[in-house]
Amino acid sequence: MLGVEDLLITEEDAQEGMQVIFVKEGEQKALLEEENAVLFSGSWLERAFLPVDGHPTLLIGLGKKPLDIFKVKEACASAAKAWTEKGIRSVRLDASVFIQEQGIETLRDMAEGALLGTYQLPCFGEKEKEQKAKERCRIGVSGISEEYRQQAETLLKEGSVLAAGVDFARDMVNMPGNFLRPADFAEKICGFLKDLPVESVCYSRDQLKEMGMEALLAVGDGSQFPPCLLVLRYQGAPESLQTIGLIGKGVTCDTGGYCLKASASMEGIKGDMAGAGAVAGALYALARRETKANVTAVIPMCENRISSGSLLPGDVISSYAGKSIEVLNTDAEGRLILADAMSYAVRKEHVTQVLDIATLTGAVATMFGFTVGGVLCDDENWYREFERAGRTSGERYARIPFYEEHEEMIKSRLADVRNTSKGGCGTITAGLFIREFAENKPWLHLDIAGTAWVSDPAFAFQSPGATGAGVTTLYHLCTKTT
Repeated sequence: MLGVEDLLITEEDAQEGMQVIFVKEGEQKALLEEENAVLFSGSWLERAFLPVDGHPTLLIGLGKKPLDIFKVKEACASAAKAWTEKGIRSVRLDASVFIQEQGIETLRDMAEGALLGTYQLPCFGEKEKEQKAKERCRIGVSGISEEYRQQAETLLKEGSVLAAGVDFARDMVNMPGNFLRPADFAEKICGFLKDLPVESVCYSRDQLKEMGMEALLAVGDGSQFPPCLLVLRYQGAPESLQTIGLIGKGVTCDTGGYCLKASASMEGIKGDMAGAGAVAGALYALARRETKANVTAVIPMCENRISSGSLLPGDVISSYAGKSIEVLNTDAEGRLILADAMSYAVRKEHVTQVLDIATLTGAVATMFGFTVGGVLCDDENWYREFERAGRTSGERYARIPFYEEHEEMIKSRLADVRNTSKGGCGTITAGLFIREFAENKPWLHLDIAGTAWVSDPAFAFQSPGATGAGVTTLYHLCTKTT
């Protein structure tokens, strides 16, 4: 993908590259010759290649409605897709209309949108060679006054780094399962974070056994590719007493186990580690930006397969916390491995507040569709921080209430807790199961099962497949709590 080195600020009258101008509907006549004005109206995401003042220009319509973060990202992504299709290698984006409506901070969103619009799926064989041979595009940004130049450079770099984090998460989720076993996943994350101030420790299966990670092992031991636990520590504020714990579900292959998934759901079994990808992408951005925050990521990684030793419905297993778990559904495996990771983060890494993120339940997509994620939280201050982060990132989440009767739904007659509900409320009870292992730390749960993957993109900055959901919000959350 394009990187920070491909973004630069140009002077207003710079002539290199094709200029890209964003136009509100009805305002095209001020730019175009009369005979060209009828060819372009400025309707939402309308595209046209037309000359402006004798210079080759890509026009992108912004419609009539007020702009917001999503619209800025969409417009820039739509422009990127248009110039990529034409093979254009140098462009200059006019930021004027965005800055006028959204302020200078919009440059971060412009950078994110433009770079995400150039995303391409991981390819193999000859396709990979063709992809690597393509020239990169240089992106200039104009329309920035001198007084904002330094701030603009910072914002463009931040947007570029965030886009890199999102694209990494996308790549991991889009990766074929046979190229991303648990150990491969850990290696790729560590490679992505190489040369950054992030300490990494990866615990092998034998070490997990010694540690008592019984829930993670109960799931992962059904595969010939052993589970592991990756711990990543970023200390950007060593003087602070706060350490944020980010727990990401890393199931690299999820067949459902003996509660086998329906054949129609099998296409997505390679991507049940979008939560882990989001955590890694966010940590990358935090470290690259040298954010003043302490963040520890704990990522349990495994495959959920069927074998002679696989977990069975009705089994009772133990956990790192010592709590017993009655397993009623082997396809509710994500909460099992997150339980061990959560306990470890609290007990051994001494995090002060926790957030877990996972493609956890189909029920959340039934509630909110494919553009809104579900949130559960038991601490009002922690949730307010999350709300602020969401407003900055532009990602959409909805808080789901829960009460004592929901907690009753995961009580077991045989064990301390059961891994499925006694009576519906699947998204709520899945989150509350994980909360059982948060040990009274401020806890927030993100269910991105509906938003981590799209067959038909809902927004122009998405591509078919993985979306990279959660990366930007986690990043802004960690920058907001310093």
